[in-house]
Amino acid sequence: MVIELRSRGEIDALAETGAVVAAMLAAVNSHVAAGVSLGQLDEIARDVAAEAGARPVGGRVISTSVNDEIIGGAPAGRVLAEGDLLSVAATLDLRGWYARAATSSTVGAGSAVDRSLIDATGQALADGIAAARPGARLGEVCRAIGLVGRSAGYGIPPVGGHGVGRQARQDPAVPNDGHPARGLPLRPGLVFSVEPIFTAGGHDHLDTDGGVMRTGDDTRAAHSGHTIAITERGARVLTTWLR
Repeated sequence: MVIELRSRGEIDALAETGAVVAAMLAAVNSHVAAGVSLGQLDEIARDVAAEAGARPVGGRVISTSVNDEIIGGAPAGRVLAEGDLLSVAATLDLRGWYARAATSSTVGAGSAVDRSLIDATGQALADGIAAARPGARLGEVCRAIGLVGRSAGYGIPPVGGHGVGRQARQDPAVPNDGHPARGLPLRPGLVFSVEPIFTAGGHDHLDTDGGVMRTGDDTRAAHSGHTIAITERGARVLTTWLR
């Protein structure tokens, strides 16, 4: 495992990328509505990224997962319907620095069950970030996320956050549950994504269907995420958005 620590200036550069990711997700979320296609959302994201001079990772700008899809969905011609649960994740490259974030929302008011699932990933994200302080272990972040999901009876599939920086994906892996006494010590300069993903069915299994990961029982999944940097004062969030 190769762990890279970033200087204050490098973290500022990562935050510039994160600001574009945040603006892009905010623009996408503002257009989520019944009758809108996933391809249209991807074009909106592409315009925001291009205006900022940022590049997507791969051919698509955003990854869109609907209802029972966990991650890996490709934006295409699918049209959103009232009551759908949509998760959108994105990684951008701005001048060689990468940042990543994710958010979930319902199309229209949505069901109380879906709103609770989305709220739980948001709370787990906040708790995971709060646990990310210098001197703590990565396992404390993972456990803080897991406590939210387990206490609500949600499933936690074996996917999660990871290091970002000069590459879109690098060490360390950041699972969404773990033992608080385990994992590498968190040192200033460490940058990684925190990405709670919960499933309503309560099991941790996932099915893979052509690169798309699904819950396997037709229940729904939600996904929230930020890129953060460990500083002497605690976690600095490098990606934010309006919800």
